[in-house]
Amino acid sequence: MSVDLRSMTSADIPAVHQLETRLFPEDAWPVAAFESELAQHETRNYWVYEDQSRIIGYAGLCTVLPISDVQTIGIDPAYQGQGLGRKLMNLLIDTARESKALDVMLEVRFDNPTAIALYESLGFTTIHRRERYYKGGVDALIMRLQLDALQEERTQKNEEPTA
Repeated sequence: MSVDLRSMTSADIPAVHQLETRLFPEDAWPVAAFESELAQHETRNYWVYEDQSRIIGYAGLCTVLPISDVQTIGIDPAYQGQGLGRKLMNLLIDTARESKALDVMLEVRFDNPTAIALYESLGFTTIHRRERYYKGGVDALIMRLQLDALQEERTQKNEEPTA
């Protein structure tokens, strides 16, 4: 597999939108939403996965301190289960940490157990449930990863107490 990860450009929007529409037919972002997101350079970071010039995944992060928010993430079904979503999530988390965010937030459909399991495995916890948030009346889980707590935990593990 020769998948490349790079920053998203405006030229990628049609292909990203096409994949978004396949992945999330009821809740797909319109093209204008992607255009607006990419135009906000100060607070947004977007990436795409490409396989032989074909977009097969994408993700975006908004950071307005002290919070980073996962705006979107998607992987072509033919490429799911290969760790690409986890790599994208780790990139988003690392970017949030580098930006000095204290928390990473996201929303996920309650009926998406695969995504929920991935987020939980990365340390996200559910902090709220929004009833009937998505089209079709599906609830959303609001999940949070506390970066300050992760950093503190790592610091404590790496520091030996002195006598």
